[in-house]
Amino acid sequence: MKLQVGLLGGGSWGTTVASLTAKNAKTILWARNQETVDEINNHHTNEKYLPDAKLTSSLRASTSIKETVEDADVIVMGVPAQVFRQVLTEAKPYIRPWVPIINLAKGLEISTKMRMTEIIEEIMPGHPAGVLTGPNLAKEIHFGNAAAAVIAMVDKTIASKLQDVFSSGLFRVYTNSDVIGCELGGALKNIIAIATGMGDGANAGDNTRAAIITRGLAELTRLGIAMGGKQRTFYGLAGMGDLVATCSSDKSRNHHVGFQLGRGKNLEQIISEMNEVAEGVKTAKVVVELAKEYKVDMPISKEIYKVLYEGNSVNDAFKGLLRYEVGSEKEPG
Repeated sequence: MKLQVGLLGGGSWGTTVASLTAKNAKTILWARNQETVDEINNHHTNEKYLPDAKLTSSLRASTSIKETVEDADVIVMGVPAQVFRQVLTEAKPYIRPWVPIINLAKGLEISTKMRMTEIIEEIMPGHPAGVLTGPNLAKEIHFGNAAAAVIAMVDKTIASKLQDVFSSGLFRVYTNSDVIGCELGGALKNIIAIATGMGDGANAGDNTRAAIITRGLAELTRLGIAMGGKQRTFYGLAGMGDLVATCSSDKSRNHHVGFQLGRGKNLEQIISEMNEVAEGVKTAKVVVELAKEYKVDMPISKEIYKVLYEGNSVNDAFKGLLRYEVGSEKEPG
C-alpha cells in the first residue's frame, strides 16, 4: 500500500517536493491561496513560483490543513521558518500519532533561536522529526536536472523508508543521522550566500567569491560543531554542497538579495520585489546571537548583519573583513 504525504506550503520548493512525492505516493499540498490551489488542481501548474513548469498530474491541492494532514502517513513542512511554529500548531489537532514530520525550511526561529526539528519535537512530542536538505534549487530539480539531497533523521530505519518517497528520476536522496549538522548547514549557508551575492553585485570578481565560500564554510562549520553537529556533515551535501550551489546561482534567493545590495539597492526595496522569503535575512540576526553565545568567531556573518541591520554599506563590509587578523588556515572547529 502506498504511503500518503501531506505537504504544508505552496512555494517553489514545497511545490517541487510535492510534485516529486506525488510520483511515489498519494500527495496533497496545502496552500492558503485559493487561486494557487485551483491552478494546481485544474491546470497542474503553479506559475507564480514555478513558471512554465508542469506538475505531476496526480498531485492534489487544498486550502484545508485538516484535509491535507488527517490521513497522511508523512507530514512535510514546506513553509518559511518564521511561520513554521504557527502552521504546525494549526495542523497539530489533525495529525495522527507517531507520523514522521519532515522539515524543508532552511532557517532558524528568531524568537527562540531554535531549529525547525526542535520546534517539531516541542509541539509534536513522540513524532519522528527530520529534515530534507542539500544543494536543491527548486527550478532545476523540477525540470529534471540531476541533483542530490539528504534526509536526516535519528531513526535510520524511518529515513531509509522515506528515501523511496522523495527520490525520483535524477533526484537522489541519501540518508544521514546528523540532524543538527544537516539542519544548521542549510540555515547558516544562506548568510554566506548573501555575502557572495554582494561581492558579485559589486563586481568583486571570482577570486573574492571563492574566498568567501571557502572561509564561509570554515565559519559555519565552527558554529555547527559548537552546536552539536558533526564535522563531516559540513563537508557533504548538506554543508559544502548546499553552500556552493546557493553561493553560485542566480536562482538562489539569498544570493539575489546580496547581489541587489551590491548593486546599491536598499533591503526593503529588494524584499518587497520578491515573491518568496530569503531565509538568510532573518537568520543573520540569530546567528550573530549564537556566535556570541557559543563564543565562535564569525566575521563574515557579523559584517553581513551590519549591512542588513546597522546601515553599513557593502564597501564597509569588505573593509571590515580586511581588518580581521589573519592567522593560519586550519581545519574548522
